[in-house]
Parts: sequence; C-alpha cells; structure tokens
Amino acid sequence: MSMTTPPGWYPDSAVPGVERWWDGTNWTAHTRQAQTQAQAAYGAPPVTPSTVPSPVVAPAPSARAGRNRAVLIGAVAVAVVAAVVAGVLVIGGDDEENPPTAGPTAVTTTPTAPPTTDGPVEDDDEDKNATRVDDQLNGISLPIVKGWEKPEFYSGPAPTVTTVGTYPCPSGSKECRHGTVSSHAVSRTDASTPEAIAKEDVAAAAKETYEEDILGSLPYGRMTAYKVVAAGPTAVAGRTGYLVRWQVTTDKGPGGYVQSLAFPSPTGSESPVVVRFVFDAGPDGPALAVMDEITRGIRPIGSDTNGGVGSSITPGT
Repeated sequence: MSMTTPPGWYPDSAVPGVERWWDGTNWTAHTRQAQTQAQAAYGAPPVTPSTVPSPVVAPAPSARAGRNRAVLIGAVAVAVVAAVVAGVLVIGGDDEENPPTAGPTAVTTTPTAPPTTDGPVEDDDEDKNATRVDDQLNGISLPIVKGWEKPEFYSGPAPTVTTVGTYPCPSGSKECRHGTVSSHAVSRTDASTPEAIAKEDVAAAAKETYEEDILGSLPYGRMTAYKVVAAGPTAVAGRTGYLVRWQVTTDKGPGGYVQSLAFPSPTGSESPVVVRFVFDAGPDGPALAVMDEITRGIRPIGSDTNGGVGSSITPGT
C-alpha cells in the first residue's frame, strides 16, 4: 500500500531557506521564505515519503556540499549569538549589580575659549564717560551737559539724556527725573512746517508728561493750566527750526516746562525731527538756560560744530 504526501509548503532542497508548494502530485512554481530558522539554517529536507519527487528548478546539492553548507551556516550562527550576548552585556552595564566587564572608553576634551573678534570691546564705563548721545535715525547728536547723563534704563523715547538720579514723583506713583531731553522722527501728522510741527508736538508732550502716562498713573496729578512762554524760529544743527515752550501748572508738585523744537534733519532726506525738553519747575529743576545750552550743542552726527548754517534767532515771548 503506497502513501502520498498531502499538499503543503515544504523546504526546497535546491534553495536553502525557501519553501515550495507541493500540490499533492507535483512541485509548483510558488515559493516563499522558510517559516522556521531550523529549516532555513540547516536546509533540512522535507519529511516526506520517497514518492515525492525532487523539485525540477535546480538539482539537489550533494551530501558533502550539504554538510559543508551546514557547517558554515552553523559557524555564522554561533558568531551572531556571541555578538548578541556581548551587546547585551554592554547595554546592561547600567545595572549596578551586574556591571559590564568591558565597555567603550570615555573620551574627554578640554573646551577652548571662543575666538575673539576684530571689533572693539564695549566698556561698561563707556556710557558713564560719554559726552554725547547719537540719534542715528535722524542724523543728530545730543550733548550731555554738566549734571546730566545718558541713563542706563529709561522707558521714554530714545535717544535720551537726563539729569543725574531720580526722585519720588509728586504723586508717589513712580520715580521721576528733574529733566529729560529726547529726540524722535515726526510721523503721522498733517503739519508740514517746523512751526506747525512744534505747536502740535508741545501739546502732545505736555499731555504725555503731566497727564496719565502709558502705565495709567498720574505722576504729577493733573495738568491744571499752561501758558506759552517762548515761541519762534531758531537755528539748530545747521538748519532753521522752530521752538515752542510751555509753562505747565499741575495739581501736585511744582509743575514744569515743556519745549518742542522742530527742524529738518541734517541728513539727505531732511525729514522733520523733534527734540523734546521736559524740565521740572521750582528750585530743584534745571535752569531754563540749560534748554538753550543743549539746543546750541545739537549737531549733525560726525560734526564738531552745530552745522555752520544760519545764526541764532531769539524766540519771541
């Protein structure tokens, strides 16, 4: 009584690691990767009756070749296992109970200092010893007169020069300074002449200083009155400008003086520039003559003179 092998996947003796489909009668062209490592590694022949013919795709290897291939594959398998075991030992080196017998050698390096630049090194005392403050945008330079400084921290427009030191504002809400001078470019205005610009800006300066500030506080209470104490054309930075000066009365403190000085920028664009002056009134405030001193000291950037154009024009009262 003869026995037949049922259809199924069986190792292909001609191609190690590959299984071929036996349809119950003949080998077909359908193949797949071996499903077990044992069959793939050693090329074990299918356990089938002798009635199952060998695949016709390629001749079966000789017995000696099969043995040699098995030995080679076995050696490779041993090497792979050894490598895996060594890797496990290294990875498991963090376990204090089972420290690794060998591991990578730590490489330490000594950091080097960063390269130096060719530019100048800024001196912390440079601002303290400065005699001028440059407004690069508008092309002018403001003088730092005696008793004044370039403040290290200031929330107002820049560039700015101020009297040295601060004091509690009359309302006690924050710290104030007895005098500030700042410059800014003119924008968003319908005013086209230095006179119109100065008149418009002095009102804004008085409101920003003596009314509610950007933080919502009232350092001087409220502005209760003002009067124009000076107005007229003047020469500044080699250009003819116009100034307007107000005396402001407040419900707290001695009040103060606000002046706006408008003139064309000495740069090529000659766009309008405003220099604002805010001085405290009373015995602690700067003398009004300092306003004129600072005005005379405004220069184009890089110039040693005030521009050399025009002459002093005494403001009308």
